[in-house]
Amino acid sequence: MGLRRLRVHMAGAVQGVGFRPFVYRLASELDLKGWVLNSGSGLVIEAEGPEDTLEQFLVRLETERPRASVVLAREVSVLEPAGYASFEIRRSDEQEEKTVSLLPDLATCPDCLRELNDPADRRYRYPFTNCTACGPRYTIILDIPYDRPRTTMRDFQMCPDCLREYTDPADRRFHAQPNACPVCGPRVWIETAANPSVTAALPPDRDPIRAAAEALRAGRIVALKGIGGFQLLVDARNEEAVARLRRLKQREEKPFALMAPTLDCIRQCAEVSDAEERLLRSPAAPIVLLRPHENHPLAPNVAQSSPYLGFMLPYSPLHHLLMEECGFPIVATSGNLTDEPIAIGNQEARARLGGIADLFLMHDRPVARPCDDSVARVSRGRESVLRRARGYAPLPVLVRRRLPAVLAVGGHLKNTVAIAVGRQVYLSQHVGDLDTAEARRAFVRAIEDLCRLYRFQPELVACDLHPDYASTHWAQSSGLPVYAVQHHHAHVASCAAENDLEGEYLGVGWDGTGFGLDGSVWGGEFFLVQDGKFERVAHLRPFRLPGGEAAVKEGWRVSASLCFETFGPDAVEKPTLLRMLERGVNSPWSTSVGRLFDAIAALAGVARTNRFEGQAAMQLERAIGRIRTEDCYPLDEKDGVADWRPLIRAVQYDVGKRVSAGLISARFHNTLAAWIVRVARRTGVRQVALSGGVFQNSYLTERAAALLEQAGIRVATHQRVPANDGGLALGQAVIAGQAFSGGF
Repeated sequence: MGLRRLRVHMAGAVQGVGFRPFVYRLASELDLKGWVLNSGSGLVIEAEGPEDTLEQFLVRLETERPRASVVLAREVSVLEPAGYASFEIRRSDEQEEKTVSLLPDLATCPDCLRELNDPADRRYRYPFTNCTACGPRYTIILDIPYDRPRTTMRDFQMCPDCLREYTDPADRRFHAQPNACPVCGPRVWIETAANPSVTAALPPDRDPIRAAAEALRAGRIVALKGIGGFQLLVDARNEEAVARLRRLKQREEKPFALMAPTLDCIRQCAEVSDAEERLLRSPAAPIVLLRPHENHPLAPNVAQSSPYLGFMLPYSPLHHLLMEECGFPIVATSGNLTDEPIAIGNQEARARLGGIADLFLMHDRPVARPCDDSVARVSRGRESVLRRARGYAPLPVLVRRRLPAVLAVGGHLKNTVAIAVGRQVYLSQHVGDLDTAEARRAFVRAIEDLCRLYRFQPELVACDLHPDYASTHWAQSSGLPVYAVQHHHAHVASCAAENDLEGEYLGVGWDGTGFGLDGSVWGGEFFLVQDGKFERVAHLRPFRLPGGEAAVKEGWRVSASLCFETFGPDAVEKPTLLRMLERGVNSPWSTSVGRLFDAIAALAGVARTNRFEGQAAMQLERAIGRIRTEDCYPLDEKDGVADWRPLIRAVQYDVGKRVSAGLISARFHNTLAAWIVRVARRTGVRQVALSGGVFQNSYLTERAAALLEQAGIRVATHQRVPANDGGLALGQAVIAGQAFSGGF
C-alpha cells in the first residue's frame, strides 16, 4: 500500500469536547503523521500514512469520537504525502477569522428514521422530523446568528413537548432550530394543477403522500416541495411518462436524476462499489453516477445519452415516506424549465410549474434559497463532486495562504460564486447557467446571501476574462476593483488549491469554451505554473468553428472544419460551410479539446449534435463500453503545438474500414492521455493538475492519471470542487487574492 495524506474537515460540535486529544491518541496508536487544529469553521486534520491504515483512521474517527461531539458534516480530500515526521496538536491560527457556523442541509439520520417508522412514536410518519444531526440548515437560515427567529421556522411556535426537547442539553434535539412535530410544525398537502388556489379535497382518511405515490404509479407528474426547492417526479420505469416530462420541461435528452427507495433497488439497476455505497449513504446524500446494468428495469429515455445512471437515496423524511409508498425508482429532477433556476415558493411553483405538473405535494415551511441536489461520482477510488449544492454548500475549502477579502463571481455556465475569508474560501451552491433573467437574479441573490450571512465586505471582485459574461458585467458594475482571470488559469488554480499543490506544476485546462489571452477560443491548454505565473507551454493546433456558436451545438460543423484542413476543400460537402471556412467568415479560431470530442463523435457516427452541453462527449465515452485497448492514434507535436491532422486521417481510415465506434473512441481517449504524459515528461514537472469540463470524463481522467503515476508524476484531480465551470470561482479567488496581496 502506498503512502497518502488525508485532509479531513469536520463541522459541528467538534471544539471544546476533547476532539483534538482524541485524534492525537488515535493517530499515535496507528503510527500516522500529521496534525490536528481548530479552525474558524470547525476542525481540520491532516493524517499521513499507508492507505489501509488511513481507512481504519477514518472509520474509527466516526465510531470512537468523543461522546459530547456532534459531527454534522465531514469532507475528506486525498493528497500526496507532505513528509511529516510526527503527529501533533497545532495551535489555531490566531489571525484566522472566526466565521459563523453555517452548515449544509443533512440527510435524515438513523435515529430520526427509526422514529419516522415507529407507530408508537409521536413523530410517526411526520415529514419534517429532524434533530441536531440532520435536517435542513443552509436552506432555512435567513440571517445570523443561527437561531430559530432567524430561520424560515420562525412562524412555527414550538409546542411544550418540542420546547422541552429544544431546551434540554441532554436531548439530541437541544437547539435543533427546525425542531417540530405534527402538533406545532409544518404540514404537507396535495394540490391539483387544475385548481391550484385551494387545497385539493381529500377524504379524511387519505394521506397526501399516499395520494402522490398513487399518482406516480398512474403515470402522472408530481411536483414535490423538497428541502432546497421543488422537484418534478415521475415513475422512472414508465417510458411514456418520462417522455411527457421531457416535452413539458423542455429537456430533450439530458439525463434525469433518479431516486430509489433502497440501496437494493439501485443495485438492480446499476453497479455499486463499496465507495459508491458510502457516498450514497453519506450525510450529503448526493446524486451518484453509477455504471448501469445492461438489462435494468428503467425506461430507456431516463439517461439515454450518458454512460451513467445518476441515483440518490431519499434524504428527507418526506422523501423516505414517499419512496416507501412507491417501492419503485422515480425520476427526481429540478423543478424548473430548462435553463431556469428551480422554484422555491409555493405560489412561484404554481405559476411556473402549473403547465408541467399534474399534482403538487406542497408544504408550508418556506425555503430561504434554492439548492439543487449535488452530483458526485467515485473517480480514482475517491469522491469527486461534479455539482456542489445540497449537502456540501456552504462548507469552505481550506487553501494554503491567507487571502484578502475577494469576492469571485465565477463564469457564465454552471455558475457558482465564492468569498475568501483568510485561508478559507466559501463557495455558494450551484447557481447554474446565466442565460436567463431569472438565472441572473438568482446569481445576484447568491452574492448577497454569502456577503450577508458571513458579514463579508469585499475589497476586490474577481471575474472571468470574457467581456460578455453576465458575471463579468456584474463585476464591472460593482464599483469595486476588478481582477479578470483567464478562464483556464482559474480552472487549474482551482484544482491545485483544493489539492494543496506547492511549487511548480503542469496545469492541464481542457474544456469546450474559454476566452483566451489572444482573443481566440481556448480549451486545450497546458500551463507551466510557478509562483502563480502561468506560461502556456502546449496546446492544440487551432482550427475554425464555422458558424461560431452554431458549431458548439453542431459537432458535424467542427468535423467538417478539421476535414477541410486535413483533406482539402473536397472533404466539405456543404457549399455554404466551405465558403465560410475558405474566407474565415463567422468562423473563430479555437484550440478546444471539447470541440475536438464533438468532431470525433461526428466522424465516428456517435453524435452529430449537442442537444445539451457535453452530450456528444458523453456518448463518445459511452461507446467505449468495456473495450480495453492500449492503441493510440498519432498526434504530432512541434514547438508545443499538437497537430491533430494525423489523428483525423487515422480516424477516417478506421471509419472507412468499419472499425467500431467504441474502438475508435477508446483509441482517441488513449491518444489524449498519452499527449498529457508526453508534455509532462518534456517539461520535466513532477506534479500535474487536471481541470476543466473535459475531465468529467471518467475514462480519460483515470487513464491519464494511471499513465502519469506510472511515470512517477503526482496527479491532482478534483474532489470537493467541480472540474467544470462550477469550480472557477475558487481558482479566481486564489489567483486574484494572491495578486492583490503581492503574492506573485
